[in-house]
Amino acid sequence: MQPNPIILAFDTSAAHCAAALLLGDRIVTRVDEMAKGQAEHLMPMLEEMLDAAGLSWADLDGIGVGVGPGNFTGIRISLAAARGLSLGLGKPAIGVNGFEARAYEEALPYIATIPAPRGQSYAQSFPETGNPSEPELRAREAGPQKPPHMLIAATARIAASRLATNHARPAPLYIRSADAAPPRDPAPVLLP
Repeated sequence: MQPNPIILAFDTSAAHCAAALLLGDRIVTRVDEMAKGQAEHLMPMLEEMLDAAGLSWADLDGIGVGVGPGNFTGIRISLAAARGLSLGLGKPAIGVNGFEARAYEEALPYIATIPAPRGQSYAQSFPETGNPSEPELRAREAGPQKPPHMLIAATARIAASRLATNHARPAPLYIRSADAAPPRDPAPVLLP
C-alpha cells in the first residue's frame, strides 16, 4: 500500500448516502440517512467533504465504492458515480462488498450478515485460512450490525489496501434478482 493514500469511498446500497475520506492515518466519515434521493444527494455530499478537507478531486489517489448486496437502484447509483469519476479523473475505482466491510478487523472465523427483505439475511463465512464462502440468502434475520459510519470507514481502508493491485472495474454484487417485474407490454418494433 502506498504511504498516506487519499481515498474517497462511498456507498448508497442502503437507506443512506455514506462516504469516507481517508487521509493517510486519519479518516472522516459522513452518513446521511435517506430512503430516496441518493442520486441527487451523493455528488454534492462528496464535494462538501472534499471542500471541508481543503482537497480537490485531483488530490485523490483512488475511489472506493460499496458494491452491495443491498438496494438494486442504490448499488447502481454508487457504481455509476465511481465508474464515471474513475474515468474522468484517471484514478482507480475499487469495489468493496458489504461482507468484506463487515468482516474488516474481525477475528476469524467470522460470519458476516446483511439484512435482506422479508426478515431474511445475506451471509458469507470468512474462515481462518482460505477464501470466503459464496454469499447466500438465509431464511432468518441478520445478527447485530455495525453502524454505517464504521462500514464506510472499512470500505475506504480496504480500498486503500488494494490500491496497488490490478483490479477490474467495480461490479455489483447481487445475491438475488431484483424485485422489479418485467414490463407486460410487447417490446417496441424497431424501424429500418
